[in-house]
Amino acid sequence: MTAEPDPDPQVDSGSRTGPDEPSRSTVETEVTMRRIPRYSRFLILGAGLGAVATFILTASFPSDPKVGFGALFGYFLIFGVPAGVVIGAVIAIVLDTGLKRRARNVMAEHTTVDPLPDEPAA
Repeated sequence: MTAEPDPDPQVDSGSRTGPDEPSRSTVETEVTMRRIPRYSRFLILGAGLGAVATFILTASFPSDPKVGFGALFGYFLIFGVPAGVVIGAVIAIVLDTGLKRRARNVMAEHTTVDPLPDEPAA
């Protein structure tokens, strides 16, 4: 045997409250929904890529034997990492500007549920 669905289903709006049910109030508002880039990830990734680019550029050219590779790499790292952070931030801002065009307005429900009152002591 198969159970047939109710031909006229009733939708519970939550407006009914009994003595042992909390009261609810629902408010609908229009909100703008859009995707945003995570700036921290772009900044960290840019810093990492700046460090890698600095290493590659420092290793590509001969270093002074009096100074050494490590000191030269550390010195150029002072410039490479902030440059990578700036490039990552610019890319994130450009992506954010492009994603603003894809924003859309949707209806959101905010439901507030009031707790049950405490029963008086008998």
